[in-house]
Amino acid sequence: MPEDALIVRGAREHNLKNIDVTIPRDRLTVITGLSGSGKSSLAFDTIFAEGQRRYVESLSAYARQFLGLMEKPDVDAIEGLSPAISIEQKTAGHNPRSTVGTVTEIHDYLRLLYARAGTPHCPNCNRPVERQSAGQIADTILGWPEGTRIEVLAPLVRGRKGEFKDLFESARKQGFVRAVVDGTLIELSAPPALNRRVNHDVSVVVDRLVVRLEDRGRLADSIETALRLADGLVELVRHGDGDSTERQLFSEKYGCPTCGLSLPELEPRHFSFNSPFGACPACSGLGTSRSASAELVLGDPSISILEGVVLPWGEPDGYLRKVILPGLAKQLKFELNTAWGKIPPKVQETLLFGHSKKKGEPAVEGRWEGILSNVQRRYQETSSDAIRTELEEYMLVGQCLECNGLRLKPESLAVTVAGRNIGEFGEMSVSDAYQFVDSIPLRAPGTPGLDAGIAGPIQKEVRERLRFLVDVGLDYLTLNRSAESLSGGEAQRIRLATQIGSRLVGVLYILDELIAAGTVAEVIANPKSITGQYLSGKKKIEWKAE
Repeated sequence: MPEDALIVRGAREHNLKNIDVTIPRDRLTVITGLSGSGKSSLAFDTIFAEGQRRYVESLSAYARQFLGLMEKPDVDAIEGLSPAISIEQKTAGHNPRSTVGTVTEIHDYLRLLYARAGTPHCPNCNRPVERQSAGQIADTILGWPEGTRIEVLAPLVRGRKGEFKDLFESARKQGFVRAVVDGTLIELSAPPALNRRVNHDVSVVVDRLVVRLEDRGRLADSIETALRLADGLVELVRHGDGDSTERQLFSEKYGCPTCGLSLPELEPRHFSFNSPFGACPACSGLGTSRSASAELVLGDPSISILEGVVLPWGEPDGYLRKVILPGLAKQLKFELNTAWGKIPPKVQETLLFGHSKKKGEPAVEGRWEGILSNVQRRYQETSSDAIRTELEEYMLVGQCLECNGLRLKPESLAVTVAGRNIGEFGEMSVSDAYQFVDSIPLRAPGTPGLDAGIAGPIQKEVRERLRFLVDVGLDYLTLNRSAESLSGGEAQRIRLATQIGSRLVGVLYILDELIAAGTVAEVIANPKSITGQYLSGKKKIEWKAE
């Protein structure tokens, strides 16, 4: 059997007429011809089907019962056949959660990169947050000028109302002598009477010392005590010249000591919009939300509310017709049988968007939620798929206002790698993302950048997969592009890039109409395209005169 060719003998599948064909191995071979000439019958229904059938037959009987066995094609013999993979031209599905990043598995590596090497920030004040041990905090303080006078404080109360008598007594019994209350140093033996209706800050003074290298043990012990008392927080007061002081908060957890916000231990699931741990709660990770539209909710302006101008209501009845609408008409001074187009604009606005209850108004005439809010609330509260589908006809799909279309929680979007969060990464084109990943600095010990041992292998995988997308001509796509918006050709190229990225050797790839993956203009502009040279007129097919 020749080792350099795929030999097909006696192929009769569908409209093939007992053909024999020899196809060279390790080469790109194009099967072309008129519609109905048997191209797909040879490539997919004969060669691919037999390759798949032989592979499945090689598995155990137990495995075959889950995979199913393809029918043997009508062919006498096929020699030199490799394991076959078909990449047909079809869309990438209709799942709104699928994106270019998830289909290519690039997003999976990005989640790992941001969880293991990302820099978390406070989503409120954007301050970098770090988790530091007592020893690390002590080493930071010992980096201050020697001889600096400092105080180690345990911040027990931050911006809370109360008198805190029990707290003062408990601290005194534990052996502490002083505390700082609202910026003033007090003796715990005679604590002040605090106004319980006012917010207060209370910190216990754990130690007062001078920065000296030989006092590192004492400093670390004092910091550990403060961390234990204040649930992972410690405040250092640094005294300068005169009465000047500088305060700095440290945390042994992922959390912002300034805002008092605690962050979870970073895991890959916190960067997945398909997980409740990472998905934006407002849009459930879709990046879009539905909102009722006045243009869709309202019908013919020449009819009244009672006649059904509000389409989701139809002709109102029940409590709405007998109580709510008459109360609104009385309060807003209009007639319910007045055509919508003749109602004053200000009244229309109140009917659509609602209004707040005014002092002295009856309860029935209180806060009107508005027609649009009514439709929105019914859509969110209903458990009926039929009602939900009906109400969607009166709603527009727009970008989620909470996450700005980035799909993730604020805490997840506050984690950055090289200055970009994972949502911003997804908004870049494939070519820009490749350049960005390639420029991320990796560090050896003692140098700036991401840890090479942790981020290096992940960076390599992301870079390689992005390069494959560039190589197949998809450099213009963004990673957050919805998979259902891709053309059949784009989806085919993505599957091809994914297969190339698997680095399999000796595989037979059968591709369906790759030229349709790009527009005619793209094909002509591609200098490597042979078809483009003919379409542009640079090359011509010479016809022999008969």
